[in-house]
Amino acid sequence: MKKCFVAMMATVLALSVAGCGNDNGNQSSTATDGSVVASGEVNDVTPSASAGSEAESSEAVSSEAVSSEVAPSTPVENETSVMSYADYVAAELDSEVVVETYVQAKQSWWEDKATVYTQDEDGAYFLYNMACSEEDYAKLTPGTKIRVTGFKSEWSGEVEITDATFEIIDGNYVATATDVTALLGTDELIQHQNKFVSFTGMVVADKKDGAAYLYKWDGSGVEGDDLYFDVTDAAGNTYTFTVESYLCGKDTEVYKAVQNLKVGDKIDMEGFLYWYEGVNPHITSVKVVAE
Repeated sequence: MKKCFVAMMATVLALSVAGCGNDNGNQSSTATDGSVVASGEVNDVTPSASAGSEAESSEAVSSEAVSSEVAPSTPVENETSVMSYADYVAAELDSEVVVETYVQAKQSWWEDKATVYTQDEDGAYFLYNMACSEEDYAKLTPGTKIRVTGFKSEWSGEVEITDATFEIIDGNYVATATDVTALLGTDELIQHQNKFVSFTGMVVADKKDGAAYLYKWDGSGVEGDDLYFDVTDAAGNTYTFTVESYLCGKDTEVYKAVQNLKVGDKIDMEGFLYWYEGVNPHITSVKVVAE
């Protein structure tokens, strides 16, 4: 009886242990399966999301490329366009200017800076110390068309373009001299500033102590320096004209012609209508005319 009871209890205990073992196994399996399923779900979703993101990114890049190709160029803010001569005259001093003009004469080149007289059909521009290589300076022959970017400046009444750069462009123009003799002493004369001009029937005046000219403005110079001489118009008004030695040196025809002048000579002249505290033409040609 006791053996039967013990055997029966052993059987119950074994069944109980087996049942517990199955429950733990099931829980462990469920947890593992759940973990695997969850991991599987993440693995399934993640590539899909990544693929979508890459596709969207690819579309965005493609869209930007198309947009870049199709979109028109946007003008640079505050960019200055090429001006007419009237626009240039109206521009404020110290403002940036861009003009297209033609070389008429070269005054000097030094350390990659050139000073040049230029003009178009409407007006003239004096380019002072413009950035220019020696090689490019040689290309600036009379008539050459250039586009100039610089700043409108003034020095002792002379309006000029400074801090300039340039490029050579297609075109050619050489100005003929405008006779401004009748405009001497008028307010209208300055409207022709820096142009290639002519003066006719002027009479050489006494510069100092019977001399027709001086080396430098005060006579302190020597041959090779600027020549200063005075001329009188028909109304009896006297003006100082200059042979600028950088423009026309001592070996030029005009320099020698002025050295040969005598007080009372009647002359015709050509040159550029430069300004220094009033009209002060830079003369390039002098001819004595018969009475």
